[in-house]
Amino acid sequence: MSAELAQADDLIFVEARRDSRIIVNIPAQFALSDRRNRRGERRVFRCRAVYLSARAVGFVSPVKVKVGERVLAHIERLGKVEGAVGCLLEGGFVMNILASPKECDKLVDKIEWLEKHKNHDVPDRRADVRSVPTDLYSRVTLPDGSNETCLVLNVSASGIALSAETIPEIGTVLVIGKIVSHVVRQFDGGFAAQFINRQSGASAKRA
Repeated sequence: MSAELAQADDLIFVEARRDSRIIVNIPAQFALSDRRNRRGERRVFRCRAVYLSARAVGFVSPVKVKVGERVLAHIERLGKVEGAVGCLLEGGFVMNILASPKECDKLVDKIEWLEKHKNHDVPDRRADVRSVPTDLYSRVTLPDGSNETCLVLNVSASGIALSAETIPEIGTVLVIGKIVSHVVRQFDGGFAAQFINRQSGASAKRA
């Protein structure tokens, strides 16, 4: 059995014997080997996977990364993948996947399954149905007047979930886009905020 190997520092990237690639828009999260919180734990950032193949994954994320950084990612319905940042995109990056030939084959099987089922999502039964807006980015203005770009994970008429570098304390009042909101929940890599005034579907998606 032979495989083409590409060496990058201490990582070995294996060329897949067969490949399958698809355009998607599914939730994911990732950690960088050298980004840690005050407790010394790896910080986890929420993102969305927009391109999948056995060789690489394209992520949409507001987090600034560097080419060559080690990445540990978990993609919904696909599982764990790891590798290194191969190139930077506007509003995201591409991760080259580190995997053995056997792992590549399993990944291709999962991608092919996902291609067949990606449009068969289970309906959201919450009172306010959440959706992913066409524009995945927004701006958060914090109480001190500073602002930063954030990734919109989902949005509804009553609130929004965001991935951002800064995670405000619960109860913080801030402005998301042009909508005044307050933080109601924190999670790894982001936070959820409730709109002060309930929004129409169209207004919420412009947050």
